[in-house]
Amino acid sequence: MSRQITVFGIPNCDTVKKSRVWLQEQGLDFEFHDFKKQGLDRTTVQAWLQFVPLDILINRKGTTWRALSDAQKASAAEADSAIPLILSNPSLIKRPVLQMKNTDHISHVSVGFSADQFKTIFENK
Repeated sequence: MSRQITVFGIPNCDTVKKSRVWLQEQGLDFEFHDFKKQGLDRTTVQAWLQFVPLDILINRKGTTWRALSDAQKASAAEADSAIPLILSNPSLIKRPVLQMKNTDHISHVSVGFSADQFKTIFENK
């Protein structure tokens, strides 16, 4: 079974950089998806929400969140209204998003990075 690892984020984010370096140091092949340049689609975000709760996926501590209107923030409470907000403001996503696929289905999604977190993920996969 083939495993495909993808790191989603933006290249200048320090946490994304650390995750990419960690994966390289472990000799793991992965793809990097810059969601500011390459975008995201509804299907991808919906799939992530099968693994990660909405309140974890959205970074409520970042400047993008703070710049939203109260109405926009309120719309982030439910997936149906939050997904369009995420798609139009990908910086709302806590970074990085680590996605693993086995053949053609997603088998793992997590957000954020710490060496211990990634070590545990890859020990169990």
